[in-house]
Amino acid sequence: MLVAVDGEEALRVARAERPDVVLLDLIMPKLQGFEVLKALKQDAATSPIPVIVLSNLGQERDVRQAMELGAVAYFIKAHLSLQELVQKVGEVLVAGGT
Repeated sequence: MLVAVDGEEALRVARAERPDVVLLDLIMPKLQGFEVLKALKQDAATSPIPVIVLSNLGQERDVRQAMELGAVAYFIKAHLSLQELVQKVGEVLVAGGT
């Protein structure tokens, strides 16, 4: 498992390590999650990495924006169970052939 403490580090880690999946918060220091997601999906090296958004932002426009930018799933932290997250990560990894 790799961890980044802010958006800039998240991009550096993703580009250097090419993880199988990214769990991305939208509220982060330096670069916000939407900016990170957009950058990941615009970079040919990282665009295939599936991104699951975990956020406290629960408005429909936030969900829609994340999905339009390329997220494979969006979970609102307050409503998320660990079981749901584990299930979704498993689905994403199986779909990606990992």
